[in-house]
Amino acid sequence: MKALQIDQHIKSTDTLLHSPESECSVLLTDSRRLVDANRSIFFAIQTKRNSGCRYVKDLYAKGVRNFVLPFSDGSDTAAWLKTRSDTNLWTVDNVVAALQGLAAWHRSQYSIPVVGITGSNGKTIVKDWIVQMLSSDHHVVSSPKSYNSQIGVPLSVWQLNDDCDIAVFEAGISETGEMTALQHIIDPVIGIFTNIGQAHDENFLTRGQKIAEKLQLFTHCKVLIYCTDHKEIHNVLSEKEHFRNLELYTWGSAADNRVVLLRSEVVQKSTHLFVKHDGQEYEMIVPFVDRASAENAMHCITLLFYLGYDGTEIAARCRKLVPVAMRLEMNEGINNCLLINDSYSLDLNSLAIALDFLQYDNQHFRRTLIMSDMLQTGLDDHELYTQVASLAQMRGVSKFIGIGEALSRHQSCFDGMHSLFFTSVDEFLQNYDFSSFQSETILVKGARKFGFETIVKALQRKSHETIMEVNLDAMVANLNYYRSLIKPTTKLMAMVKASSYGAGKVEVASTLQYNHVDYLTVAYSDEGVELRRNGITLPIMVMNPEEESFGDIIRHRLEPDIYSFRILEAFSETVSLYHKDDKYPVHIEFDTGMHRLGFSGNEVERLAARLKAFNCNLHVESVFSHLACSEDPDMDWFTRQQIDRFSAWSQALKEGIGRNDVCCHILNSSGISRFPEAQMDMVRLGIGLYGIAPDEATQAKLQPVSRLKTRISQLKKIPEGDTVGYNRRWVAKRDSTIAILSIGYADGLNRHLGYGRGTVAIGDTMAPIVGSVCMDMCFVDVTGIPCREGDEVELFGSANHLKAISEAADTIPYEILTSVSPRVKRVYYQQ
Repeated sequence: MKALQIDQHIKSTDTLLHSPESECSVLLTDSRRLVDANRSIFFAIQTKRNSGCRYVKDLYAKGVRNFVLPFSDGSDTAAWLKTRSDTNLWTVDNVVAALQGLAAWHRSQYSIPVVGITGSNGKTIVKDWIVQMLSSDHHVVSSPKSYNSQIGVPLSVWQLNDDCDIAVFEAGISETGEMTALQHIIDPVIGIFTNIGQAHDENFLTRGQKIAEKLQLFTHCKVLIYCTDHKEIHNVLSEKEHFRNLELYTWGSAADNRVVLLRSEVVQKSTHLFVKHDGQEYEMIVPFVDRASAENAMHCITLLFYLGYDGTEIAARCRKLVPVAMRLEMNEGINNCLLINDSYSLDLNSLAIALDFLQYDNQHFRRTLIMSDMLQTGLDDHELYTQVASLAQMRGVSKFIGIGEALSRHQSCFDGMHSLFFTSVDEFLQNYDFSSFQSETILVKGARKFGFETIVKALQRKSHETIMEVNLDAMVANLNYYRSLIKPTTKLMAMVKASSYGAGKVEVASTLQYNHVDYLTVAYSDEGVELRRNGITLPIMVMNPEEESFGDIIRHRLEPDIYSFRILEAFSETVSLYHKDDKYPVHIEFDTGMHRLGFSGNEVERLAARLKAFNCNLHVESVFSHLACSEDPDMDWFTRQQIDRFSAWSQALKEGIGRNDVCCHILNSSGISRFPEAQMDMVRLGIGLYGIAPDEATQAKLQPVSRLKTRISQLKKIPEGDTVGYNRRWVAKRDSTIAILSIGYADGLNRHLGYGRGTVAIGDTMAPIVGSVCMDMCFVDVTGIPCREGDEVELFGSANHLKAISEAADTIPYEILTSVSPRVKRVYYQQ
């Protein structure tokens, strides 16, 4: 699409077109996901936490020449762009509205069936299963992953092209007034309302108001599919005059539905759905046993009936459904490799996202991309794979392995890089020497039909069944929440000590560096050295520098906490030996009441004199102190006393050394939310980054980052009066079913959680830990709880909150997190 055409569909208050014929076919809203600079148009979106205008000059330097800027906040940036003679610039009142308007116009150019999906749960799975069931005889365009927001929806709809003959898009909302905008963009012909739940209830007056808001998506639909067993949806729909002429193609248990669910039965690892349609009964078998999957499958089945598919054919397609990869996962691979698994979907957008993930992991210098043919893109194959090769090279891929006939035919597109090609997965598995994968990061990215699961299985290191999942998206969401509480000029230091509270220091630090935090903090120098060796370039403060580590600190550009005259003199002497070029950066700690480490108030004058001395080779980067009880309202008087002391002492130090540019910081996670007036120049974010807050109001706004899970190794029937575990200290008070879990105190499970004090989550049900916790195993009473050997069990996470576990163990969340053993594999993922 030409810039001149774009201009006709963006309501601009000011337009400057230096290159009206330039191509604008890629909508860019995240500067980190630049793929094709020549054809990108950047929308500089403003949020409460950030402004896209900050990244315009960097994007210009990378070759982007088309920009949409906000009229209110982008004036300086806009003025700068106007001095460039090769740019196209649109200045608008609302950048998101401009993006949405352009996408709505693009949607209006296509008259194909468009399916719009909304609901509280299941949107992404229903969408992806519809794609699975229709892809064999349709060219389907759909939302990448869970792109269902005010920004994600326009990016999804922009994918519509002349080759597709059906589209499936999901829409999500969190408050009133949002769905109308999404309806204009998607403009669905067929609607699916999956269900209604508690999500975002707090933003609506009633559940009925939330249902009515979601129904706005279907304002101009031809037909709506939903389950009449959801009475709240059914009742609200019946009350709305506007929808009375809408065709309702419903399913449910009542006999008057178009598709009747007669009954469902779980048989081994499948659910058998017995349905009736137009007088005919069918048995649909889906390879899942949970109720949510059965409901999701019924929405898909009903859609296919509406589209005219025969029940027998639908049943055949149900059997082939595979799990939806809701996230991109990072695992330990063979031969010291890191494996990034995104092997269930493939298009240019999701490839760019996965390559971003690959790029900001810095553990290995070598990066390998294993990719299948890309299907149904609407692009000429040569043009498509030229773009893929360019994208891979831009993201630092050192080796490309292509699998599929189309990639094999277009090997020449990858001439500029080390590349290998195979026509099938079997050929690759049989002929490639897997021992050649050594100490590298491997991204596996494939279209579903290629079955890359076998490649992932071959590359993944075999390990213990107990896993700690680390949700990097949740971590970034928590980071952004705390960013929203501080001023734009306030810097943010993130704590990654103790292996990032058990989450893994390198992976977490890479994520934080990618998301532009200002500083990292570790406890000891060896943690900082490891970060440097794995590509972390951010400034790193060492809170507990030891004299024997000073050489390593200087060699790896780490910055020590100077808390006493002994440490100051010892480090200064080391600097004089190893660092003679300029003054070395350090951080000065004051003890304002914690009484752990730090200079006291009566030492400030002497300290300033020493730092100002003509022969001092140290440069004070920051001065800081620790709050002792910022989370405790009863101790607010003491916290304010600490803040006052710190303000006075830091000011005295700055005056004493004759510098006003020294960075001051005292607030920790709870301090950020409770004492915003004391933000000063920087804040330190610790436990809050990992999803833990002391008060319920803040906790409700955070997401759990770490999830510890294991599996049931064995189930045993224990008669009343019999005992379980060492010393026979737990006695069954009834005939019981006991599950043996493959996790014990050597994995980090606190022994105090035994004998009924702690619980685990099996599905939605809590089960007590009984008997004593063993080194490698523990026992759980699952009497009356439906479960099988091999089922997943959550020790802490979203169902079993970490704070509840720590209270049961009579400890704090910090200890629970940092106690998880290194032998427990960490799996990192993002959406």
